[in-house]
Amino acid sequence: MAATRPPTFWLMKSEPDVFSIDDLKAQRRAPWDGVRNYQARNFMRDQMAVGDLVLFYHSNAKPPGVAGIARIAGAARPDPTQFDPASEAHDPGSKPEDPRWLLVDVEFVEKLPRLVSLDELKADPALAAMLVIQRGQRLSVQPVAAEHFARVRELAGSAGPATATKTATKTATKAGATKVAASAAKAAAKPASAAKAAAKPTKKASAAKLAKKASTAAKKPAKKASAAKKTATVRAKAGAGAGEGRGRA
Repeated sequence: MAATRPPTFWLMKSEPDVFSIDDLKAQRRAPWDGVRNYQARNFMRDQMAVGDLVLFYHSNAKPPGVAGIARIAGAARPDPTQFDPASEAHDPGSKPEDPRWLLVDVEFVEKLPRLVSLDELKADPALAAMLVIQRGQRLSVQPVAAEHFARVRELAGSAGPATATKTATKTATKAGATKVAASAAKAAAKPASAAKAAAKPTKKASAAKLAKKASTAAKKPAKKASAAKKTATVRAKAGAGAGEGRGRA
């Protein structure tokens, strides 16, 4: 089974006197037709997926800006308005057997507490790289970075799912880093424990060697009193060393 990709974020423009966020709210779901730009079409065809979230942007308005949130509800399919001579979006060069233009279905998610105007977007340093504010950028369908999507919702006063997802990701990352650090500390402690354990047999072996030496010396007949005295001294030292060795082992 193919892995499910995380949602991508988009901005889609519509003139409010043609189709506004209030119209989508009333209809709940609607086809996003009339797109007649190849790059915008390719975004819908190749990159959009059901579940992606959309900044609903009011264009040619006073002021223009982001008015709400929508969600992609249907995969790209041929736009029937391209075959309709009565439609302003009619394209006589497009054929039903080889349609040139596509649409996606969108569904209402939220009307933002307030419109975030284009001037506000331009004035926010956090949105400096957002496509919609770039000079000459006129695409009606364009991708939006996750952090830009979350920031726009924040400016509008909307605590949307993108913000919650971002927070959850940070928490999970922090927890994972803590776990990795603990594992690293545990692994670093192992060499010290191993060295300590390796030292024990060495100490025990030294004590056993000393005890054996004392035993050998005790078996030899004493020839002189000085030799007997020396042997007794060796026994006393060897006995103490063996006892300490066993106690530590």
